[in-house]
Amino acid sequence: MFTGIIEQTGQVVSLKQHGGVQRLTIAAPGIAGQLREGDSLAVSGVCLTALDVNPEFFHADLAAETLARTSLGRLAPGSIVNLELPTPAGAPLGGHIVQGHVDGTGTLLALEPVQSRQTPNFDPAATDWWLTLRIPENVRPFMVEKGSIAIDGISLTIADTPSGGHTLRIAILPLTYARTNLHALAPGAPVNVEADILLKSAALQRAQPASDLTEAWLVANGF
Repeated sequence: MFTGIIEQTGQVVSLKQHGGVQRLTIAAPGIAGQLREGDSLAVSGVCLTALDVNPEFFHADLAAETLARTSLGRLAPGSIVNLELPTPAGAPLGGHIVQGHVDGTGTLLALEPVQSRQTPNFDPAATDWWLTLRIPENVRPFMVEKGSIAIDGISLTIADTPSGGHTLRIAILPLTYARTNLHALAPGAPVNVEADILLKSAALQRAQPASDLTEAWLVANGF
């Protein structure tokens, strides 16, 4: 389990066919040195298994489902990815509960500073930003104003849902802009979207039919 608090970014070295899978190689000095073979970590919101670890790099194999469901198959050498290690039991939940199980990919429509770029001495690291996304249809029912969402693994809060939930607007703090891959993304970029598991669970419970376990059933069956 993760919390969507990005620990550092890494850089894609390669994505190549490796037997029957695609193997992703990421340069991540710092976090790579904490990994052991078989450890889990989130790469731009996708839970992967670390392979062939050394202090500078790690590798991860991408299954067909991962390639179909996420943006990882479209990464190119030099792409910046968000990295997070699993949250230890008992540690504070700084963001929200993130599983690393991506629901689908959205599209970055715009990332614009709140402060005008024409402002004298404009500093992109000292202003907040408005992030606008197009959201895949399957996760739109779980988009709630002021609710949580993970975008490329970043725990964020939905500010509003214009266009009937087809798009989202999210306020981005200067620290988030600087420390994640958001500053490296351009309009049209695909992003991994994971809806809040608590909202998904609540929706599933509402969709379940009423239980047949009633007082009359218990009496009729000898209880």
